Amino acid sequence: MTKTIALEAKELPVNQILDGDCIEVMNSLPEGSVDLIFADPPYNLQLKGDLHRPDNSKVDAVDDHWDQFASFKVYDDFTRAWLKAARRLLKPNGAIWVIGSYHNVFRMGAELQNQGFWILNDVVWRKSNPMPNFRGKRLTNAHETLIWASKSEEAKPTFNYEALKELNEGVQMRSDWVLPICNGGERLKDENGEKAHPTQKPEALLHRVLLGTTNPGDVVLDPFFGTGTTGAVAKMLGREFIGIEREEAYRKVAEKRLSKVRKFDKEALQTTTSKRAEPRVAFGQLVERGMLRPGETLVSPRGKIAKVRADGTLISGEAKGSIHQVGAALESAPSCNGWTYWQFKRDGKSVSIDVLRQQVRAEMHP
Repeated sequence: MTKTIALEAKELPVNQILDGDCIEVMNSLPEGSVDLIFADPPYNLQLKGDLHRPDNSKVDAVDDHWDQFASFKVYDDFTRAWLKAARRLLKPNGAIWVIGSYHNVFRMGAELQNQGFWILNDVVWRKSNPMPNFRGKRLTNAHETLIWASKSEEAKPTFNYEALKELNEGVQMRSDWVLPICNGGERLKDENGEKAHPTQKPEALLHRVLLGTTNPGDVVLDPFFGTGTTGAVAKMLGREFIGIEREEAYRKVAEKRLSKVRKFDKEALQTTTSKRAEPRVAFGQLVERGMLRPGETLVSPRGKIAKVRADGTLISGEAKGSIHQVGAALESAPSCNGWTYWQFKRDGKSVSIDVLRQQVRAEMHP
């Protein structure tokens, strides 16, 4: 699955892990070809010396060579370069998620704005099981910050509002997410039984990101692929992925992991959509198709009556107009959703006119 990509490559290498420097590889890919980027770059933690627990056991901290930068300037130059390469890859309505700690997220946020990205939200991932502060000299670092940004202010990025609302038990999704850090069986191990990657992200975090801001078939790129959490979740959710990872050890773990992942079936991939996204049906279509007849009576929940006219409007006393206008007039209200307000009689039972609208929509998208 690993592939070293040549700079002259023309085709998009989806569902592959690319070997190489993320900036060089991104610059070799076709411009405007990616729907979403999820980036978990080095945090530049600036750790000095080993960290020990109260029992004197050593903490497996993030002290790998890839997180070592000589200065803030060197890190800022790196951030500027990879974000420029990332922005070039995004489609006009594309978006990016970046994640970081207090060491680097503010520097990334400033550079995002400098390059023309438009910040949509910052999300606080509050860890339900954070690592304690063993030295007792600071607050326990119990969260990380994600920034969601579109390619430009004019862009219209994907946002599956209703799907995230349903994921949150019918309540609007907030910008503070309480999720556990990666542990237990989800934590990948290397050949020696040690953590395969020190900052492996939980699949729950990526599930929420990809469910909310991509659609099946979208291309998701992760320039710091690590052990492949982004790719694994993308594959399960029916998204295409591109991973870039220069460390061979991480690529091997990711390849093994991805080989075991199965895509959800077509029905499971469907999510709740906004009613605004459903095909528009005019009330007049129900009349012209004979689903409701001119002169037929509609009744409101409180027993108010209106008659259907041949042109798809209603009349009730002095009130004339659309199903919405007449409903609002009868209730002395500024507005009214006529589809849920009006009912008709069939076989002695009251039926919402919205049932007829859904029948028409089902015919439009069988």
